[in-house]
Amino acid sequence: MTDSVKNTLLFVVVGGLILLTGFTQSWNSAILILNMGLISAIMSIGVNLQWGFAGLFNVGVMGFVALGGLAVVLVSTPPTPGAWSSGGYGVILALLLGAATVVSAVIVAQKLPKGRVQTLTIVGILLVGFFVYRGIFDPNVSAIEAIDPAVAGNIGGLNLPVLLAWPAGGLLAAGAAWLIGKTALGLRSDYLAIATLGIAEIIIAVMKNEDWLARGVKNVYGIPRPSPVVGYEVELQKDPAFLARAEWFGLDPVTASTLSVKLGYSLLFFIVLLVLLWMAQMALKSPWGRMMRAIRDNEVAAEAMGKDVTRRHLQIFVLGSAICGIAGAMMTTLDGQLTPGTYNPLRFTFLVWVMVIVGGSGNNFGAVLGAFLIWFLWVQVEPIGLWLMNVITTGMPDGSALKDHLINSAAHMRLFTMGLILLIVLRFSPRGLIPEK
Repeated sequence: MTDSVKNTLLFVVVGGLILLTGFTQSWNSAILILNMGLISAIMSIGVNLQWGFAGLFNVGVMGFVALGGLAVVLVSTPPTPGAWSSGGYGVILALLLGAATVVSAVIVAQKLPKGRVQTLTIVGILLVGFFVYRGIFDPNVSAIEAIDPAVAGNIGGLNLPVLLAWPAGGLLAAGAAWLIGKTALGLRSDYLAIATLGIAEIIIAVMKNEDWLARGVKNVYGIPRPSPVVGYEVELQKDPAFLARAEWFGLDPVTASTLSVKLGYSLLFFIVLLVLLWMAQMALKSPWGRMMRAIRDNEVAAEAMGKDVTRRHLQIFVLGSAICGIAGAMMTTLDGQLTPGTYNPLRFTFLVWVMVIVGGSGNNFGAVLGAFLIWFLWVQVEPIGLWLMNVITTGMPDGSALKDHLINSAAHMRLFTMGLILLIVLRFSPRGLIPEK
């Protein structure tokens, strides 16, 4: 069997599993798996660029996904009335002063000779800058958060179309990645992993605690949909033409409208995935892509050939993080809300890495396949495990400690299955289901 036939069959099998979910459970569940699979595939492409192309061990995927979600709030939601006049401009001024303080300290460190004068000057700049920053920042933040805190309490957004928030999410994540990369990419791979994980936690902590930015743990609801491709169920149920089509398909208006909305998201996500996959493939086959893999395989030899390894690492770190930011913006749009408390490393870092490793790092199609397969299992393993435990314990008496233990253990089937799949793939196909050529 040729590689192309085998790879096609793998995608057909995964597609068949999603279709089987539609026939045996519900089409709403199947399309939801499809949509989150598409988003996960985009995240996997971003991680595959960093790891598969350049060997960068980024364990801060969660932070860049969260920044993409934040961009949706800052771009597409309406501004809070009175927020800018009461404290918005003051917050911007404070942030600019904070940035100017850091820049001034860096300039002093570069210009003055090392010694006591340099140290005292830097400490003085940082102390004065900190107190000035807090003196302006705190009262303005309090003024914003005091504006109708039950439903607002944040600065709001620009009220632009939500589709513009997707590239904006990529730009925000790319900007953060550039700042992180300038300081962290000089570290060894294990230290880089620790640094990126810590920075991702810092990003989530800021989003949870700075209520003026995106309401913190009070969450932001009612994020607009990407119309006209994706409508609203209530409006569709009032449309006579739509009701006629639903009746022709034999669907009730509620089910038909729900499926229509989810399929609209599927279309948009599929287009974005195709564009990013095509771009990633072109990059892989280009001289730049061959150079990145050469750097990945032997940094010393690449440096000896005159390649600026740190600069190239920064390029691909920014690109991969930007793609993760786009995926995060898409996911927040699909959810219709931003909930910073739900971002956790297990779902948004570890699971994405499992997708890339199982699919085949260094192969874009492998990353996409791994994303769909692992996400399908992540959703379906727990209910399948519960069904299996109920079958196993059918003959046991009610109230049996063993029966209760086995049924309660079904909740842990997800983690057990992910670990088992990872071990099996690493043992029998260490390069993934679709290995790098």
